[in-house]
Amino acid sequence: MKQAGVLGTGLIGTSIALGLKQAGWVVHGWDPSPTTVDALDALDAFAMVAATADGAIAGADLVVVAGPPASVPGVLAGLATGALVTDVAGVKAGIPGAAAHLAHYVSGHPMAGRETSGPEAASASLFRGAAWVLITDGASETDLGRMEEVVALLGANPVRMGAEEHDDAVAVISHLPQVLAAALIREAMDHPAGLQLASGSFRDLTRVAASDPRLWANLLVRNAAPVGQVIASYRRRLDAWAAAVEAGDEEQLAEALGEAGRARRELAPPVVAVEVALADRPGELARVGRALESSQIDVRDLQLRHSPHGGGGILTLSVRPGEAGALQGALEAEGLLLA
Repeated sequence: MKQAGVLGTGLIGTSIALGLKQAGWVVHGWDPSPTTVDALDALDAFAMVAATADGAIAGADLVVVAGPPASVPGVLAGLATGALVTDVAGVKAGIPGAAAHLAHYVSGHPMAGRETSGPEAASASLFRGAAWVLITDGASETDLGRMEEVVALLGANPVRMGAEEHDDAVAVISHLPQVLAAALIREAMDHPAGLQLASGSFRDLTRVAASDPRLWANLLVRNAAPVGQVIASYRRRLDAWAAAVEAGDEEQLAEALGEAGRARRELAPPVVAVEVALADRPGELARVGRALESSQIDVRDLQLRHSPHGGGGILTLSVRPGEAGALQGALEAEGLLLA
């Protein structure tokens, strides 16, 4: 497969196009929004932006339906193609059935994104290291294998599961966090002094609250039953926490915190944090980049904590155990101060 048609050129669709283009594919695109089409001119992601959906998929080996979730069933139902078709909708209820007439179809969901939307935020590297769910409902083994090759080409890790299993899973790990982030921001708005003190942990917990509200409202409604169930379950857990706090039960609280901490640490490989104090002047991040290049250290994660009123901040670089010393030496050689 070497030619693709992407229907929907927002963040995900354009990122797929950029990744496939980087791998040598010819990619045609289409989007119903003139504003979105205008934004594509400076990106050079598509060999052609077609005037119609049919024009974008003519001759394609792969068709990617990447529009808003509510539009996906209708687009799939209207397709007439012998190409391999996939979609990237975040909720699968009602979607595989809309593609039952297609000869080759595998529904998918890349577990990657950003708080910002639109093609301007797209990147060929968006999916690197991310899980990419491939729905087994109605899909042939051959087509699943072909999609796994595409997913690997984009740097993601294919994960097979059923549509219902997928919707239950994303209700917990994706949809509930979105609701919690919005609720936490709203709670903090009632305490203005608290917002003035907000720093790393609060920003980490509420990062996704900046996401596209209409997209997320649609996802939550489309996955209403699983989302409602996990919110109810979470409410019961919060009630248990409140009871333990009000009872002054430090043992129960410590046990619950410890259990959560152990589970969280298992989500990622062990890392060591190296903190760098950045001055409020140009060139500081460039010096960090030179230190990373000279030390050849692979950064596993990073976080920049700004001083709210200027004056620089603290950059935390997470690296593999045993590599911290080499990185610290390279940072000091660049004249940077370790925090």
